[in-house]
Amino acid sequence: MTPVSNSTLSFCGSDNSSAYKVDNGLLNNGCFLDALGVVPHVFLLFSTFPILFIGWGSQSSKVHIHHSTWLHFPGHNFRWLLTIVLLFVLVCEIAEGIVFNQSRHLHLYMPAGLGILAAITSIVYYHNIETSNFPKLLIALLIYWTLAFITKTIKFVKYDDHGIGLRELRFCITGLLALLYGLLLGVEVNVILRRRYMWFPCPTEVKPPDDLQDLGVRFLQPFVNLLSKSTYWWMNTFITSAHKRPIDLKTIGKLPISMRALTNFQRLRKTACVLNTEKGPVPLKGSRWIWLALRQAFGRPLVLSITFRFIADLLGFVGPLCISGIVHHISIRIARDNKLLLGVHFISSEAFLANAYVLAVLLFLALLLQRTFLQASYYVAIETGIKLRAAIQTKIYHKIMRLCTSNMSMGDMTTAQICSLVARDTNHLMWFFFLCPNLWAMPVQIVMGVLLLYSLLGVSALIGATVIVVLAPLQYFVATRLSRAQKSTLVSSLLRLKKTNELLRGIKLLKLYAWEHIFRSSVEETRRQELRNLRTFALYTSLSIFMNAAVPIAAVLTVSHFDLSPAVAFGSLSLFHILVTPLFLLSSVLHSTVKALVSVQKLSEFLGSTEIKIDQDPAVQTAATENNNSNIKSVVSSIVNGYFTWTQGCPTLTNIDIKVPFGQLTMIVGQVGCGKSSLLLAALGEMQKISGNITWNRKRGSVAYASQRPWLLNATVEENILFDMVPNEKRYKEVIEVCQLQPDIDTLPQGDQTVIGERGIILSGGQRQRISVARALYQQTNVVFLDDPFSALDIHLSDHLMHEGILKLLRQEKRTVVLVTHKLQYLPHADWIIAMRDGTVQTQGTLKDIQCAEPELFEQWRTLMNRQDKENTTELKRKSFRRPMYSTDTLATEDEDEESSTSTDEDSLRAELRHRTTIPWSSFATYLRAAGLLLLPLLVLSQLSKHSLMVAIDFWLAHWTSRVIAAQIESAERNCTDTKDCEFSHSSYLQVFCGLCALGIVLCLVTSLAVEWTGLRVSRELHCSLLRTIVLAPMRLFETTPLGNILNRFSADTNTIDQHIPVTLECLSRSTLLCVSAVGVISYVTPLFLIALLPLAVACYFIQKYFRVASRDLQQLEDSTEMPLLSHYSQTIEGLTTIRAFRHEQRFKKKLLEHTDANNISSLFLMAANRWLEVRMEYIGAFVVLIAAVASISNALCSQLSAGLVGLGLTYALMVSNYLNWIVRNLADMEVQLGCVKRVSGLIHTQPENYDGLMTPAQVPAGWPKYGEIQIKNLSVRYDSSLKPVLRHINSHIRPGQKVGICGRTGSGKSSFSLALFRMLDTIEGQIVIDGIDIAKLPLQTLRSKFSIILQDPILFSGTIRFNLDPERKATDQMLWEALEIAQLMPVVKALPGGLDAMVTEGGENFSQGQRQLFCLARAFVRKSSILIMDEATASIDMATESILQKVVMTAFADRTVVTIAVSPCTSLNYTIQSYTAGVFSSGPRGPLSCRVLLQTASDFLVTLKTLISWFRCV
Repeated sequence: MTPVSNSTLSFCGSDNSSAYKVDNGLLNNGCFLDALGVVPHVFLLFSTFPILFIGWGSQSSKVHIHHSTWLHFPGHNFRWLLTIVLLFVLVCEIAEGIVFNQSRHLHLYMPAGLGILAAITSIVYYHNIETSNFPKLLIALLIYWTLAFITKTIKFVKYDDHGIGLRELRFCITGLLALLYGLLLGVEVNVILRRRYMWFPCPTEVKPPDDLQDLGVRFLQPFVNLLSKSTYWWMNTFITSAHKRPIDLKTIGKLPISMRALTNFQRLRKTACVLNTEKGPVPLKGSRWIWLALRQAFGRPLVLSITFRFIADLLGFVGPLCISGIVHHISIRIARDNKLLLGVHFISSEAFLANAYVLAVLLFLALLLQRTFLQASYYVAIETGIKLRAAIQTKIYHKIMRLCTSNMSMGDMTTAQICSLVARDTNHLMWFFFLCPNLWAMPVQIVMGVLLLYSLLGVSALIGATVIVVLAPLQYFVATRLSRAQKSTLVSSLLRLKKTNELLRGIKLLKLYAWEHIFRSSVEETRRQELRNLRTFALYTSLSIFMNAAVPIAAVLTVSHFDLSPAVAFGSLSLFHILVTPLFLLSSVLHSTVKALVSVQKLSEFLGSTEIKIDQDPAVQTAATENNNSNIKSVVSSIVNGYFTWTQGCPTLTNIDIKVPFGQLTMIVGQVGCGKSSLLLAALGEMQKISGNITWNRKRGSVAYASQRPWLLNATVEENILFDMVPNEKRYKEVIEVCQLQPDIDTLPQGDQTVIGERGIILSGGQRQRISVARALYQQTNVVFLDDPFSALDIHLSDHLMHEGILKLLRQEKRTVVLVTHKLQYLPHADWIIAMRDGTVQTQGTLKDIQCAEPELFEQWRTLMNRQDKENTTELKRKSFRRPMYSTDTLATEDEDEESSTSTDEDSLRAELRHRTTIPWSSFATYLRAAGLLLLPLLVLSQLSKHSLMVAIDFWLAHWTSRVIAAQIESAERNCTDTKDCEFSHSSYLQVFCGLCALGIVLCLVTSLAVEWTGLRVSRELHCSLLRTIVLAPMRLFETTPLGNILNRFSADTNTIDQHIPVTLECLSRSTLLCVSAVGVISYVTPLFLIALLPLAVACYFIQKYFRVASRDLQQLEDSTEMPLLSHYSQTIEGLTTIRAFRHEQRFKKKLLEHTDANNISSLFLMAANRWLEVRMEYIGAFVVLIAAVASISNALCSQLSAGLVGLGLTYALMVSNYLNWIVRNLADMEVQLGCVKRVSGLIHTQPENYDGLMTPAQVPAGWPKYGEIQIKNLSVRYDSSLKPVLRHINSHIRPGQKVGICGRTGSGKSSFSLALFRMLDTIEGQIVIDGIDIAKLPLQTLRSKFSIILQDPILFSGTIRFNLDPERKATDQMLWEALEIAQLMPVVKALPGGLDAMVTEGGENFSQGQRQLFCLARAFVRKSSILIMDEATASIDMATESILQKVVMTAFADRTVVTIAVSPCTSLNYTIQSYTAGVFSSGPRGPLSCRVLLQTASDFLVTLKTLISWFRCV
């Protein structure tokens, strides 16, 4: 056959006439068979392009088809996998045609090129049809797969007929193509059978997933196609949009249903139920049950992750093998081995894989696949871990809702322990699941690495592997020590945080007592222990990093005396690095496993803790339960013969027989610690019942409960009062008026929409108490329990709340009220009274009943009630004096401050948006300055020296191996027969190599130590400065800054500076220098690489630019959503009794699910963003390898570049692909972590108090103040220089030994007066002279150490009772017992195990509120100072105890000056009777505050008493 045209000749080739012969038929001509294969591709291109263009044209106004129409046809993933494999085989066919057929036969690679275009078109076409849910258009693909399968099958059969077998590569490629087209045809037929869209009368209607119908779901990873899943293409828009506007919860949307906490919790609970059912009547317990449940619920995706990891690890060995093959091909030119059949040159697979260019492409494709599978494994493992964490957190919360209150009150289980279980232990399990695939992958890596090394090095490989294995126990030892050091560091850190928390919570008391330096020293001592542990941790971390770098070098040294060729040298070096990695990870995996085992054990113990039991039996009215009193018509609740306890020991309440009448007011009274609050909790089912019955007249519903310690949500004032009730404006205003909250609300920045912070931190104690009561009053429940609601209120507020709220509002609504109180003056209003004493009911009945049955008790009550009879005022007067407390000037000032703060916030937001793309270099400079002038140069020089030396080692190795090859070639050319003459001497090269390696190993250790020691130095300096600044800071800082913010500087920020920044800094510097070294080496080997590097560098720049912004936002969002989650746990634990009383468990569970899902969606997006970055950076790294390989091969073949340098360049190119993404990741992490440095540095610059004075401590007279005389001369003080004075022009004279009472309304300046004595406020003018010395001249520490004060809020610290009474350790045991006896606490302390050495839990939770206040009284008595200030010290104790204490003060401090501040005139009047001096502070922001000395002589007492009461009423 003669060619008819030049085009025909160019298609079939012009150098071989046999290519056109058709004597044996067209099907026996190779060119015709290839031309026949073009037909299906042309058909598909011409049939689908119009449809694609029409589809895209119709969507021209939209960015993309909305994902609400997305769904996956049957066989979706399999189709994508087959298409990817098809593309790979077609690329191989093109390579075979181009590389090995220099005749330029177009038919050898043009059909394959069209096949690639058709395959890409087919998947794009399929994707558009799938997203549009229009399967009928798939008919074009069905025809295409059929035609392609037929043509490839014909070609395969003809090859077989002509004796072409498996040795020929083209035969194998043709067979694979026929198989792939056949499988794709099967997939298409399966779609028809499943969807029935053609040839069936009724097609199957399939709707997209429910998640995609919700426009709020924006996490699309489970729903996109396989290519988008593997490359995270769907994240592109999300990442780039973050550069324009900050990412918030609205941006990331909601979680898909399958990832939500409720879904995974139900899965875990269902699995647990199935396991318990399978095990029969004895349920599974302990940690084994948890592990089985987790495996059953979440094990399947973990198997998928392990599979992906296996594939990635196997592909990881392709790199060293390809490098070895490339260098071998360059070293020894292989002759082409091919044969001519059917007019086509056929080559073997061995010859194909021996080509250097082919190996370069295979290396590139292997890197792409290896990184893709590795990231897929990471994603699946982390996603599973996040699901598991959400399920366990939800299960913990459900357990909390059933937790017995005694576990918390007796210190068996603290809020911190449960929050640690939620925050730390669940994360341990999550990260264990993430690292779990390594447990299965490590053996595969080790076995494969040893086998490949053996194939390269023979027996010597076993020697190198033996070195690594021998050093593995040393690595394990280091890892074990590292784990122990980390545990010790954690223990020290928790202890330090506990002490810091107590210091911050009690900072006011510590400053007033001059004890701040004692507690600071205690924190610093704990910090020193923590730093010692951190130093040990840093040392072992350095050893671990050092061994990871040194072990491969040591392994190479062991085999260096054998003959080295470039192929063996560089291939073995890469394999040794791969072999070290699993051994290095072994310690981390084992450490994570141990932590997971411990966490599961702790979780098992928590889930097995005691739960409450709620009696739900309906009450049965019998003769025994009826009361003889005719006033009681029915009983809401009763307890018969009840014995209750908080622990397993002796009962707290004994022989309880009470009844609560329906629709009436029941009061519970008694002394401090007699069991009043416990009785309420017993009725609510919160105590452990030993015996007896608790009955309600119907199933117990919601009970409006206000606890003794107010419990508030971190929400607005309105939300705290409504408590999820339907808003009722009329009722809301009525409750606000009853609780006198409107003036307080008016002073808040946003009124009742102000968020009050955690535990109501921005409110006073009285405000918190009234909001808690308002919540109970607002509810529409039939029963209201009020536990001592008047303890933090002055007499006016108490009286108004009692009459307007309880006696009027609640009685009008016929609600049953149970009131615990010390205010005995309200007893006449009670319908039923229960008197408690020593944990049992002393008596109960109406007041008349008790008068008859217990006349002595009644007389005692009447005496105490008469003390406050004259304090009752009319309703009109009560309403008239509250408003003047709040000044219009103050409100105007606050409005101005709010406007300025709002504008400042807006400016700050704009500045933040402008600087979101910049790195906080100033914070980095602060960090480096803290390192000092010695460590900083050492750090920089060691890093540069180490990496320069590593490059020198590799260059020397390349030079050495090149000399070996040159010597071998020279010997072959000379036909050398004498062994001695032909032998190459390795000794000189080996000596230099060993010397460089030894120096490199030493520098590795020095560098690691420099980084860790620099981090330790910075940690020590910043924490020490921060602690000293906080301790010396004025109280204004603590009053205006939330305590949680300050504590976060000591906890999260300090932990980041201690442990995270050094690691990130080391990794960032190492990755950056490695990549710079790699680029430099590759550019030196192949200068042309610099041309191709430019676009890659531009791509890297934009990727990191967009990623850093998104990553920072997502990390901050993850942290910001984690805090509300943990806060919700702590709030729930603290308010557990209130939540269960209100029956609001389901509402709080729903809120938890919202917080958990918000945190998880942030974590998932952050994880997906990290995968997005790593995939792109590693793809760029793969392109770097490809470009470097092709350029090096071309350079070596053209200009005789040494094989050693080629291997060196490729080895460093692989390093780029490994470390490129770590540069960006660590840069983003460093940005976030430097924010901690910035916050700590900002707090360090706080202006401290002026502790110095004009006098030195030595100049202060010994025993000062000896008499206690106080002279106040024209004193004006303010809280801050930016605020108005709170006291103006105060003049007073308190003589030695006088007992002075100061009273006034809330906010009138009483406490400010006491603080001025301690110089806690800024003095504008005037002076305070005590015993002849102006206190402004005294050192602050000396001044405060000479006084005693008792605050309204009782503060106890964890430790012994001895420590709480005398932290300075100056008092003897006799003095301590004397103080306890004075405070009526000696019987209580003697009953405790250890007496004075008995432990006090955090916050004094193992004592009642009143007992804690008594301990504070005893603490003041221990100091024995000549001046005692009592700031509403008796607010939380009953009146009988208060009366005793007042008498004790008069006797124990008879010769000392006592200043008592009280909102109640009766307390002040008591001191007036004794000492004839009293003062009234009037509130008047419109004019100066004044202190009037009303009484000077005993004869004026009656007149003064009347005047005092009239002043108190009217001012």
